[in-house]
Amino acid sequence: MALIECVPNISEGRRPAIVEMLAGEARAVPGVRMLNHSADPSHNRSVFTMAGDRPGLKTAVLAMAWCAVRTIDMRSHQGAHPRVGAVDVVPFIPLGDTSMSECVALAQEVGRAIAERLNVPVYLYEEAAPREARRRLEDIRRGQFEGLAAKMKEPDWAPDFGPSAPHPTAGATVVGARRALIAYNVNLATDNLEVAKQIARAVRERSGGLRYVKALGLPLPHRGIVQVSMNLTDFTQTPIQAVFDRILGEATKSGVEVLESEIVGLIPEAALAATTPAALRLSEFSEAQILERRLADIQ
Repeated sequence: MALIECVPNISEGRRPAIVEMLAGEARAVPGVRMLNHSADPSHNRSVFTMAGDRPGLKTAVLAMAWCAVRTIDMRSHQGAHPRVGAVDVVPFIPLGDTSMSECVALAQEVGRAIAERLNVPVYLYEEAAPREARRRLEDIRRGQFEGLAAKMKEPDWAPDFGPSAPHPTAGATVVGARRALIAYNVNLATDNLEVAKQIARAVRERSGGLRYVKALGLPLPHRGIVQVSMNLTDFTQTPIQAVFDRILGEATKSGVEVLESEIVGLIPEAALAATTPAALRLSEFSEAQILERRLADIQ
């Protein structure tokens, strides 16, 4: 069986019943295993990690998307994390001997189905992007849901599938295929958002920081602190410990303490080979968040 990982990010993190309903939709699909899911009220976002074969994952994603479109109204949605829709982003990641081309084909198939069945415009990104200019998720999300209607009127931002205007309550969805990444956050002992933004600029590749690091400074109002929220797109080139150490140094220069860090979803075992949870100040980390340990349960 060609095994594929899928990590839907859905714009709901404050209503536990809805989050559990979404997870239940995926758990009910034969051939799909829910490996991990978590919700963040400040981000107002849930991240689901599941694995399965192509038919199962397509069924699971469409069931989750149907549930999200019925229960989430982006017109009243507020959260710290950038987003363009109720089903914000759906990446497919090859596992084992599965090829990237299989994930690209699945992304295209699922993107087309979401557009046709739910009338939600869909953009393809990363390896599935038909144009290099639309490859980066952050470029597609720039302007967020609130700016989506105006953005979609521009010829360069017509969707790959679906209507030429946002769904009135569900916005748009981004679907793609990519390599594994680590969603990694570092929390700071301050409510000064500018400090988090300055540190994010110092560490992210696009601003001249560390290679393979994407970073934003975000508020966590439910805790009264701020966060450097990151995607580490190649931990073999820029190890997670190097990222933490750089943030620690930048925070020290700003006179701010690093409270803790956290992994959102799962992390490859090799990413922790040269460090420890204690060295990273990981909060509430368990071995159940190691990707290979969870995959062993379904193989």
